[in-house]
Amino acid sequence: MWRCLIIEDDIDNARYIADGFRQAGHAPVVCRDGAEGLKRALENDWDAIVLDRLLPNDVDGLSILSTLRGLGKKTPVLVLSALSSLDEKVRGLKAGGDDYLTKPFAFPELSARIEALVRRATDSDDRRQLQVADLKLDLVTRTVERAGQPIALQPREFKLLTYMMAHSPQVLTRTMLLASVWDYHFNPQTNVIDVHISRLRQKVDGGFDHPLIHTVRGIGYALTPGHIAALPDIDA
Repeated sequence: MWRCLIIEDDIDNARYIADGFRQAGHAPVVCRDGAEGLKRALENDWDAIVLDRLLPNDVDGLSILSTLRGLGKKTPVLVLSALSSLDEKVRGLKAGGDDYLTKPFAFPELSARIEALVRRATDSDDRRQLQVADLKLDLVTRTVERAGQPIALQPREFKLLTYMMAHSPQVLTRTMLLASVWDYHFNPQTNVIDVHISRLRQKVDGGFDHPLIHTVRGIGYALTPGHIAALPDIDA
């Protein structure tokens, strides 16, 4: 279910869009005034916004877009407009719109476009953060914490943990780790992996009752909160 804000002054268009979303099981909210629409957009978290380009009074669609983006709001916005020229479309997209649909329009197309925007935003959030049990890693801020406690990592340790979390609970061979984390496509005959895993284990598992990093003897390593005992030749 999406929570969608519809900022549209045309009563018929607003009802058409809102009814379509409700019938699809979503939760639309309609604002017919730009100032009120901007207020609602800032006060609440929305999965998407359908924004009319031309609104009455002093707050038009581009002003709303510029304000949202200037304040760091990343909510997906589809600009809906009777202005169909290429220049207007470019203006709408440059102002921060994620998509631009001209009037008249068919609801199935609008719905499909909103669905794509919501899916893209969700996929983006998924790629931004990784989590295994109570261990969290943020790829943008490059921060790591476990059970709310921050963990300071060196760049190589961060890259190693990122790879292990992204592939959890898969058992990762030394060859895989060398190629993906160190960019070695041959075995340098060093204990570089063991040293880094040891340091990472101290930081990630030290002081916690349940270890996440496990050694799979003769194969490699796995980062997983459980079921590790089912693997052969475990030295946890």
